[in-house]
Amino acid sequence: MGANEDQEMELEALRSIYEGDESFRELSPVSFQYRIGENGDPKAFLIEISWTETYPQTPPIISMNAFFNNTISSDVKQSILAKLQEAVEVHLGTAMTYTLFEYAKDNKEQFMENHHPVHSATSISNIISAETPNTAPSSKKKDKKEQLSKAQKRKLADKTDHKGELPRGWNWVDVVK
Repeated sequence: MGANEDQEMELEALRSIYEGDESFRELSPVSFQYRIGENGDPKAFLIEISWTETYPQTPPIISMNAFFNNTISSDVKQSILAKLQEAVEVHLGTAMTYTLFEYAKDNKEQFMENHHPVHSATSISNIISAETPNTAPSSKKKDKKEQLSKAQKRKLADKTDHKGELPRGWNWVDVVK
């Protein structure tokens, strides 16, 4: 069988296995994301697997660069990717996307044992205030961080693509109606 036939068979299998699973997301016919852990879990992470032209004879591209993983330190990400690469070496030549997702689910606690959430809570207002020098000394009172409701967060997430970036033209104004 050729690489394309293997990919088509694996794609069909993945669609049937993960049908209705909200953790699985098919970005394209050759690119998939899977969230390991529950939605509110601080140790949850997202794995993205993209197939190459000659997959499964060559290893897939495994990434953890999604916005969802911003609270995970780069050391922990690297250790997870290294362990997944070891699993790729073992399963090279066979359909392995499902196997990699299940391997990550089974070893989630081991992967995240050194995880201490990195809070990149530098809001835009903090960045702006750091760039513009204050002429008057500010009072010692701390600014309260704006709290968003679940609906507001969901609406904000729906505006972004799968990598957490806003699509091109998201703030363009429709002049002609």
